[in-house]
Amino acid sequence: MLLTLTVLCTLTARAQTPAAADTASDTSESLDHIVAIVNQDVILESDVQEEMRFSAFEPYRTPSVGAARDLSLDRLINRMLIIQQEKLEPQAPVTDAELQAQIQELRSSIPACEEYKCETEEGWARYLADNDFTEQELEARWRERMEVLRFIEVRFRSGISISHQQIADYYQQTMLPEYAKQKATPPPLSSISARIEEVLLERQVTSLLDDWLKTLREQGSVRTLQPGEEAP
Repeated sequence: MLLTLTVLCTLTARAQTPAAADTASDTSESLDHIVAIVNQDVILESDVQEEMRFSAFEPYRTPSVGAARDLSLDRLINRMLIIQQEKLEPQAPVTDAELQAQIQELRSSIPACEEYKCETEEGWARYLADNDFTEQELEARWRERMEVLRFIEVRFRSGISISHQQIADYYQQTMLPEYAKQKATPPPLSSISARIEEVLLERQVTSLLDDWLKTLREQGSVRTLQPGEEAP
């Protein structure tokens, strides 16, 4: 299993119990269905599709090899396991100011946003709509993403440091080629160094995180439903 924190934390999966899901209308059931159950919380097919669309907001995550849908479902399962653990170890919530600061940085760092002019409200709204997100949905997902990353950082980051040279190398060797491919003007290194540090940090803790998630899966109950299989 190849995971990075950014991949893990591309954000919200709806958490319902199987009993709650059974109350859905026949019409809803025909349009959506349960694809996995993680310790009594469920993941729906619509969550998987939303996870796939969310990739438009994380253009620099480490690519993974495999079927996009299967990888998205795997990320959702892992993130749900982390969120369940996070609830057992409460921490300070992400503030509105912290959230909006990251959203503003996001709008200036997505290569495709240059064409949309995401620095304007109209351009940002158009980019969100074209990727089938409302502003409220994105903010909810991004807030959860920040909270999960904060939880993982507290748990795993001790002893790990990222140097300025590593950040500069990533900017030159990874980000600039991506902007060139998109024919977009890259933001200055100073404005996105924090995001680069986050990406590099993810690479450092991936093995620790993988081991922990494997243990959570073994200790808990994770069931993936096959096409046509009904939830218990």
